[in-house]
Amino acid sequence: MTAREPKEIAEAAVAAGTKKVARTWDRVLVASFLAGAYIAFGGLVAITISSGLDPATWGTLPTLFTGAAFTLGLVLVIIAGSDLATGNMMLVPLSAMSGKVEVAVVARNLALVLVGNLVGAVFVAFFLAVQTGVIGSADADPGTTAAMTYERLAAIAHDKATVHTAWETFLRGVGCNWLVCLAVWMSIAATSVSGKILAIFFPIMAFVAMGFDHVVANMFFLPAAMFNDVPGITWGDVTLNWLLAGTGNLVGAVIFVASSYWYLFLKDQPEHAPSVEEKR
Repeated sequence: MTAREPKEIAEAAVAAGTKKVARTWDRVLVASFLAGAYIAFGGLVAITISSGLDPATWGTLPTLFTGAAFTLGLVLVIIAGSDLATGNMMLVPLSAMSGKVEVAVVARNLALVLVGNLVGAVFVAFFLAVQTGVIGSADADPGTTAAMTYERLAAIAHDKATVHTAWETFLRGVGCNWLVCLAVWMSIAATSVSGKILAIFFPIMAFVAMGFDHVVANMFFLPAAMFNDVPGITWGDVTLNWLLAGTGNLVGAVIFVASSYWYLFLKDQPEHAPSVEEKR
């Protein structure tokens, strides 16, 4: 496996961000719908894998299993190809910092991708999680798989929507997308499918295991809880979580990844310097 050097990663990331805003709005919506669905699949399998593991017995291991399973989502996004808002929060602003994209185009792209991600995540939450019974239900017999998955969903949703202060949720969003964007960044370094999967696995597993907040993942977890009648959560709680987590995600991506690596590897690059794609 050959890998790009950090400066080459930065150049390839700029090229990727520039391509993302060059597509028509309908293609962006379809790609972002798919990404929202893929992240929801990751959330659904994470709930299924970690259900029934009593913290009194297993300690914090359920969060590790949840994180390991959730990596499926970003693997599908990167390998199959789609548009995820949290990744675009790094790639598209980086292109703007390099003079390839206008700021207004960045805002338009992120808004469109967030809408598509939301529709894809909610689609999976309603039709493939709740309507199929995969996520369980409140009236399921105790001790059954349906009861355990419901309880796991309820625990995750309450933790996201009602347990933490606004400041904590925002900071959890920052930490989350710092790691998610590093996963995307390192996947660009790899030129094989196996290398990309390995680059993705550890940062994604880590952010989930630490309980950080990913706005698109929460577009699955929280609507799934609402559709499944989990008590104690309102749509106001859901919306506030999305706003705080999404803002934190944006800060994590722009400040700690895009700006940092732009300063390190692209700031003094001549305007006429060929990109890594052109070199190849």
